[in-house]
Amino acid sequence: MKKIISYTIFILLNISVVSAELIKPSIEIEPAKVVNIQLSGLMKNDNPSKNHGIKQTWEFAHPANKKYTGPLPKFINLLQSESYKMLLNHLDNEITEVFKSINRYGFEVTILALDKKYYKFQWVVEKYYEDGPLKDCWLTTSVSNPISLGSSI
Repeated sequence: MKKIISYTIFILLNISVVSAELIKPSIEIEPAKVVNIQLSGLMKNDNPSKNHGIKQTWEFAHPANKKYTGPLPKFINLLQSESYKMLLNHLDNEITEVFKSINRYGFEVTILALDKKYYKFQWVVEKYYEDGPLKDCWLTTSVSNPISLGSSI
């Protein structure tokens, strides 16, 4: 019986560790899925650890975007600012493709924030062509400032 309990605890701890790992960009991940992964992380920002969702979003930021937004600590501050904080721990989201080309996709993202208001963003994802581990991966190049769509009530 002790072995079964120990084994069960071991399995549960390993599941927690696996779920805490960030999803890395891969050539198999399609553009809409990139946005979905980022939004899912932001929706549960502090689960399983503080700012895990922001870190997940950072994983799929295009290197040119990372140069603009700064290193991760600056990116965390940006997403916690008035301009983007409604993305953190939002209640629901909808992703709609608005344009696509061979190397660039645009999405309209509507979120229902904790304040029960809807916000709309333009999210652009581009294929990365430079050599290295990100070659041919889809990465986010820009996210617009939010447009308030008003209350859900």
